Amino acid sequence: MLTVTGLRKRWGPVQALDGFDLRIEPGEICGLIGHNGAGKTTFARIVAGLERPDAGTVVAAGANLATAPRSARRLIGLAPQELALYPTATLRENLRLYGGLAGLRRAGLRAELAAVADALALTDVLDRPVATLSGGQQRRAQAATVLLPRPRVLLLDEPTVGADPTTREALLRLVRTRADEGAAICYTTHYLPELEHLDATLAVAASGRVIARGNRADLLDGLPGEVTVTFTGAVPDHLARPSTPPGELRFSAADPAQALARLLRDLGPDTAKVRTAAIREPSLDDLYRSLAETHDAA
Repeated sequence: MLTVTGLRKRWGPVQALDGFDLRIEPGEICGLIGHNGAGKTTFARIVAGLERPDAGTVVAAGANLATAPRSARRLIGLAPQELALYPTATLRENLRLYGGLAGLRRAGLRAELAAVADALALTDVLDRPVATLSGGQQRRAQAATVLLPRPRVLLLDEPTVGADPTTREALLRLVRTRADEGAAICYTTHYLPELEHLDATLAVAASGRVIARGNRADLLDGLPGEVTVTFTGAVPDHLARPSTPPGELRFSAADPAQALARLLRDLGPDTAKVRTAAIREPSLDDLYRSLAETHDAA
């Protein structure tokens, strides 16, 4: 549905994109993660037609952005990080404007407006000026403007930044619904648990290109987890490590459950001093740190 090949973009001395490749299939949510400056926002703006690349191609549902820009842009929706709403106009007026620009008319516009407002818990505030809405309501309103016309390719750039739990849950639920309806979705976020909640595939960006791509299970395979054991009193001398707090033992392990079982078995009389024991399987945070460290060292 969305195929991006070899995107390059330079801003003066900064190479924002340096051969950025990404493919997202219909019905797929791709979580795009990376440090600030990795090229995520530049990628989204180029795909949405807001910036021109120095090189590379963008194809959305068969439409090439360079050779058929109008056709491609009609298929793509972008929800940017910044709020792009008219504060003195009502939310309904904002949504009518954005829906009309996307080609919705009359009954179709009214139906989609009502549906997206209901899905994002905005029905009761449709006739209030945007400036009077809460921060969470404005964040949902921003997302509503791009979700309203049901684009086949959806780019969400940090859509829940600063959002309250109600806003986050409503947005995630609607994003999942749109993917189930067949949209190809690129979801950029620093809040990695959202990607787990969405069951997203992953694309890790660094230095203007994608350095890892796949599903969560495959990318996490082989990463170490963590074992944490706290003791009443000091950690037994033969286990003590200077970098951990007093009374706490923490270490990485390829199989944390097995490592914990082995530790408890080998403690002998010191087992009575164990206060708590916990394991943590590898997470997306671990994945990103591992990839970033590997990339920086290369």
